[in-house]
Amino acid sequence: MAKTTWLIKLLSWYQKEKREMPWRDNPSPYFTLVSEIMLQQTQVATVIPYFNRFIEKFPTVYDLADADEQVVLKAWEGLGYYSRARNLQKAAKMVVQDFNGKLPSTYDDLQKLPGIGPYCAAAITSIAFGNAVPVVDGNVLRVFTRFWGVFDDIRNTKVRDVFFNKLKPYVAEDNPSDFNQAIMECGALICKPKSPLCEQCPLSKDCFAFNSKKTEDLPVKSKLKPVPHYNIAVAVIQKDGKILIGKRDEKQMLGGLWEFPGGKQESKESLEETCLREVKEETGLQIEILNPLTSVKHAYSHFKITLHPFLCDYVSGKEIPKSATELKWVSLNDLSKYPFPKANKVVLESLYT
Repeated sequence: MAKTTWLIKLLSWYQKEKREMPWRDNPSPYFTLVSEIMLQQTQVATVIPYFNRFIEKFPTVYDLADADEQVVLKAWEGLGYYSRARNLQKAAKMVVQDFNGKLPSTYDDLQKLPGIGPYCAAAITSIAFGNAVPVVDGNVLRVFTRFWGVFDDIRNTKVRDVFFNKLKPYVAEDNPSDFNQAIMECGALICKPKSPLCEQCPLSKDCFAFNSKKTEDLPVKSKLKPVPHYNIAVAVIQKDGKILIGKRDEKQMLGGLWEFPGGKQESKESLEETCLREVKEETGLQIEILNPLTSVKHAYSHFKITLHPFLCDYVSGKEIPKSATELKWVSLNDLSKYPFPKANKVVLESLYT
């Protein structure tokens, strides 16, 4: 059977234009696993230095499985979505214990590993093992809603299923790894959300959106609900040359990371009042606020915060962890050894300046 013309053009473009990436240059199932987990919700340029450092520290699946979780979280620090790191290590342990250290190769078996859903399983099975399973992510949906002229809402999971089934025969025509990576690369470099570079696109001749001047109308994506914003007050508490930090529960968002005690501002409450109340509720300590530190804005997937840190002195009480799983007094020089969420890390870095 003759190969599809547009597919030939796409793969030819990919071979010439694909970016250098460490997991592409030195491919292995383990490297593919790590890179695909890191690339969820994160751009390639951000991931590359993290990937290199991570692989240097954990060069094999055995090294990752045997590592202390705090060391893994520290290596992930700043990359965000920390459940990915915890699940990646859980997956590594499962690979070692249940699969003799070899990553399972099939689409279905890969989804048995923690943190791996349909998209990630499709990417790994096709890239690492050459299995003909199409990847359907935001880049792929954008390319093919424009290419085929599909005006259905891509937030609808049924639409993703339609594209998955529609792409199956094409991914089987040639090298599945190249096919999936070529589409994702085209979406990232050419078929951009805004102002796509259609004149450079290998698919433009056959593209519905380009030929109909509909590129700005596709893909159709329903609006998300407004993202809430919270003011968070935290205390950087000093006592005998040490600072108090608390470890978040594994079941919480940012589980396993350390932070300064504090919490959400309540209605009609000043930030200073929030700080004093939250510290009392979380630790049982009485403190004195000395002065505010520089506030930090940060966005998570479903909400935004402004973190308001206050430098404080310990006054009285014995610290008792109530919301945190552990409280610890740490010297300023040793704080950098602990994994912190990004906003807290910015506060931490300001203490050294």
